[in-house]
Amino acid sequence: MQHITSLDAGLELFKTLGSEVRIEIIKLLLENKQMNMNELASCLNITNGALTNHIKKLESCGVITTSNESTGHGNQKLCSLRLDKILIDLDVSDAFQNVYNVDLKVGHYSDYKVYPTCGLASSTALIGEVDDTRYFAHPDRYNAEILWFTKGYIEYEIPNFIPFSQKITQIMISVELSSEAPGINSVWPSDISFYLNDVCIGMWTSPGDFGDVKGIFTPDWWFPNWNQYGLLKLLVINKNGTFIDGLQISNINIYDFNLDYNSKIKFRMAVNDDAKHVGGLTIFGSSFGNYGQDIKVSINYTPITES
Repeated sequence: MQHITSLDAGLELFKTLGSEVRIEIIKLLLENKQMNMNELASCLNITNGALTNHIKKLESCGVITTSNESTGHGNQKLCSLRLDKILIDLDVSDAFQNVYNVDLKVGHYSDYKVYPTCGLASSTALIGEVDDTRYFAHPDRYNAEILWFTKGYIEYEIPNFIPFSQKITQIMISVELSSEAPGINSVWPSDISFYLNDVCIGMWTSPGDFGDVKGIFTPDWWFPNWNQYGLLKLLVINKNGTFIDGLQISNINIYDFNLDYNSKIKFRMAVNDDAKHVGGLTIFGSSFGNYGQDIKVSINYTPITES
């Protein structure tokens, strides 16, 4: 998912999407997951040279990604979609102008309670043994770039270094997630609940555990029958409520927490025992999945004023 916070910031993307041919390319990749250049050119009835220009523009805006595949006739570019959603904010009030950004590594959690199937891995190797919850306390877990479990929770303490005498007006969290099925299963729903300071602020149902194609950033040593990538989700809590990808999931708002520059902020992701779909959770870091990022947090703030 790409989050555009102003019309000016999205101008290049809007120009790129202002082409019938490029829209058709996106439609074809939605239907077929991956296609090489020859297949796309044939479906669109255009030359490879003309197609190359369109592919370059889509790739430069992060809409698609390309990789090389070896064929009997040399190397061929393989194209796939990188974005699943585009979120555009047209109204950014003055209260949201001041922002503190921080990235959390997947392994930098502060608390956990997990059940097998479960495990962690760095960018180069598994951390300990899979399905052994003891390794979630191993010192090497700080290097984890992916983790997974069937039920339970993982909790992070969000660093709060906004300036003195400021109150928090919005928290935005971006993270790549999927379910956790035995092996892989793209139809494996899981109800993932989100908590802020022990209060459930909403729930999102992950549709599955994706392994139909290799994740763009997933390392070569990773097992082909394990989770390959997830969906990039944008969780926002502000004065109007709590939202996932722009859709409201609860009425709980940021002012229910009275957060300021002194506040401790705990963020938990959980698959609860009593959920309708207990389908697990996988969290992807920058070395796995399709988005090349860790858990991104943005905190908006404004001066505290007397009532």
